[in-house]
Amino acid sequence: MGSVTTTIPVTDQREAVGHAVRAAYLYSAVADVAALTGDEKLLLAIDSIWQNVVTKKIYVQGGLGAIPSGERFGENYELPNATAYNETCAAIAGVYWNYRMFLLHGDSKYIDVLEKQLYNGLISGVGLDGKSFFYTNAMQIKNNFHHHSMEPERSGWFDCSCCPTNISRMIPSIPGYVYAQTKNAVYVNLFVSGKATLQVHGKPVSIIQENNYPWDGGLSFTVTPQKNDDFSLLVRIPGWARNEAIPSNLYTFTGSQQGKVTITINGQPVSYITEKGYAVIKRTWKKGDVLKVDLPMDVRRVVANEKVKDDIGKVALQRGPLIYCAEWADNNGRAANILMPSDAVFEARFQPDLLNGVEVLQSEVPVISIDEKAQTVNTSRKTVTAIPYYAWANRGKGEMMVWFPEKFKDVDINP
Repeated sequence: MGSVTTTIPVTDQREAVGHAVRAAYLYSAVADVAALTGDEKLLLAIDSIWQNVVTKKIYVQGGLGAIPSGERFGENYELPNATAYNETCAAIAGVYWNYRMFLLHGDSKYIDVLEKQLYNGLISGVGLDGKSFFYTNAMQIKNNFHHHSMEPERSGWFDCSCCPTNISRMIPSIPGYVYAQTKNAVYVNLFVSGKATLQVHGKPVSIIQENNYPWDGGLSFTVTPQKNDDFSLLVRIPGWARNEAIPSNLYTFTGSQQGKVTITINGQPVSYITEKGYAVIKRTWKKGDVLKVDLPMDVRRVVANEKVKDDIGKVALQRGPLIYCAEWADNNGRAANILMPSDAVFEARFQPDLLNGVEVLQSEVPVISIDEKAQTVNTSRKTVTAIPYYAWANRGKGEMMVWFPEKFKDVDINP
């Protein structure tokens, strides 16, 4: 007897299921129709499905679709590392969907998830050479384990070419995600240097954005209306700068955040209210007003909900919007033998000649080695280097880890 497939009307759906790419494309459309029609059944459905994903079915680097069979969402909290699928197209579809959820509700939490996907599990799908790609995006590569859907190194092309072509469509569209508008408000969603001209009250307003994001949290916006004009500028204060790893309890930061968000206009501190994750700055804007926002760039330890079985006793690393990983090339040929105890202290350092220029994290932590001749397992403290997840697999094939055991008992010591 064959399997039976049950089709549920989209208005009755409450959980993300099936092929992750096609599902997120569908959810994008549902959000659009809900926004245009105000249909309450569609609103309930799409809000419930989004909540299901963000609380139970998204990887720490924004990846969607955990299960290779069917390229699909898994069960609730089914987020395995060894066999993670995370199709590049699914991350792109996640950006499409979350942007439409923002347009529907005007809440920064959707841009927080979009940013997580964009800066991590999406651009990891294209190599730094611009011509090598991942179809799937692994969460770990170990010398002693292989899986049929695992890609330990990048490819020039695929028999199914959706991911390379989708990346080439996605990247040029990013300027359209930076700003948004309502009648009397301009939203700043992404922090990308450049110049934009928007129409406010029927008159042009120029915004020049200058920053070194995501390496530096110092953001500068020069606002120039054609004439002095009264409107609100809503600047997203990212969840990660407000001690929130993701808008749910699926992932949380441990320890306290040291840095604080500061905002000035023309060098003077400014008072503001916060609405739905945005700093709302309402004033009469004048030519050449300079708004500066400083976001704390602490190195944060991330832990997963205890229901995510694969991540129990493990931590991930984040700085700004970027998730980090350890790769073989920086760590004496291995990455699966690194411990990350709770007292580890990290130094962030920009290396302009590494991987097209990246901020690396370094810490002296225990590293495990096996002396096969003496039949012993040894632990020694060494300086370990972590790089942004998006930049892995650009220096050849070898081990890579995102989640690090805190204690020896959780380490797979096999070479």
